[in-house]
Amino acid sequence: MKQAAPPKIVGREEWEQARAELLVREKEHTHASDALAAARRQLPMTPVEPVAVIGPDGPVPLREVFDGRRQLIVYHFMWNKGAPHQKQCEGCTHSQVAMTSAVCAYLAARDVSYAVFSSGPMEEILAYRDFMGWTTPWYSTADSGPRLATRDGGDLRCYLRADDQVFQTYETKWRGIEAMLPTLQLLDLTAFGRQETWEDSPVVVQLDKPGSWWRRDGRPVAQWTRTDKPVG
Repeated sequence: MKQAAPPKIVGREEWEQARAELLVREKEHTHASDALAAARRQLPMTPVEPVAVIGPDGPVPLREVFDGRRQLIVYHFMWNKGAPHQKQCEGCTHSQVAMTSAVCAYLAARDVSYAVFSSGPMEEILAYRDFMGWTTPWYSTADSGPRLATRDGGDLRCYLRADDQVFQTYETKWRGIEAMLPTLQLLDLTAFGRQETWEDSPVVVQLDKPGSWWRRDGRPVAQWTRTDKPVG
């Protein structure tokens, strides 16, 4: 894609006029997003047959992952079995970083629980969660069969519980999970954007392949907040 020229320099009055014109488009986008969310809420739902995941203390029925709430959001974290921390998925790590205990508390206030599923062994999953300093509930789907399987991971699914019956209401993947990536949404507000090859970006910007910058010096970027140990 051809790179765009750097933004031109204008006076404040001209800048405010251009900003006002863009604001009209931003409001249209917001209203369209609201309409899409309404349509998403009206999707039919499908029952999920009884299935269990593995928690720190053993098998847990899916309905109990709701932790007493009516709704559940699950992120499927891609897992590289037997790999060291620095070899785990940089994209999934990026997605999980924003899901702090405070964010989960706000979800819980709206009757929504949040959990992470991975296909790897429970002891490896917990070791990675603890290394990263995360507190969200993680479960292994290694023995759950095809009912909870995804591609390799990176999918987001929503469930609704009615007594003991669980229904799946929504799922998304690829760019659909960007709701979990405030880093990207903030970068979209800046003059240089995400600085990736698919964008129209200023010629002064060094562009990278999408997601390639999520790993630095051999580790997912977020891991450098936890260690200064070189990757050997």
